[in-house]
Formats: sequence, C-alpha cells, structure tokens
Amino acid sequence: MNIIDKEPVLRAKKALKDFDGSLDVIELKTSARTAIDAANSLNCEIGAIVKSLLFKTEKNFILCLVAGDKKCSLKKLKKITNLNDIKMASPDEVKQHTGYTIGGVSPVGHLTDLQIYIDFINSSSFNLGISFL
Repeated sequence: MNIIDKEPVLRAKKALKDFDGSLDVIELKTSARTAIDAANSLNCEIGAIVKSLLFKTEKNFILCLVAGDKKCSLKKLKKITNLNDIKMASPDEVKQHTGYTIGGVSPVGHLTDLQIYIDFINSSSFNLGISFL
C-alpha cells in the first residue's frame, strides 16, 4: 500500500478538502519526520514549517502549532490557558487523541476534538506538513 493511501493520510486529506476543496496532499520523495527534514524536502526555511505539538493539561489535551524553528514555551502556554499543570503528551496519548504518530502529527483530521493554539508566524507563507512514518 502506498503511503498516500493509508488511513491517517486519507483522514488528513478529507479534513483539508472539507475546509477548502482546492487544497491537496502531496507525497514528498524524502523524509519529513522532523521540521528540519521537512524544510529540506520542501527547499524552504525551517521557520516556514509548522510543528504540531500535543500537550496534556489538568482538564484536557491541547494542540499547539509552532513554527519549525521555535519552541513552545510551557510558561507562556500556562499563562495563556490559565492552567498550572501542562506537560507534553505521551506517545500513546498523541496516537489516541490525534490518530497520528509522533513525528507525523497533522494539524488537521484528529480523532478527538482538540483546542488548537497557533503561534503566529513571521512569514508570508508557511507549510502545514504531515509526515507519516
């Protein structure tokens, strides 16, 4: 089975098409498991790549979309959400709530409803990428 035909890819593709029918999924010829790999594969700066990071809070799970060259500050996230107990989700929790494996978490098409926080990017264009392992 081709990677583009696997269930997680089809789920992400459906979410994109439901949002905007002109959007499409492309298959890269090289790895995109990390933001650096994705930037190299797309021949762009790492800051143009968006990382999807899942966090567990005392109440639920939240997804943060962060530029590839940035880190998500837990201190700032706690302040924004007004929550004290926030940590990275475990690999099993990521799979359970998003339906994707760490290193390939799509910004769309999750298995559960998630609050999504987007760190504004200082770029006129960016790539929402999905890497499937």
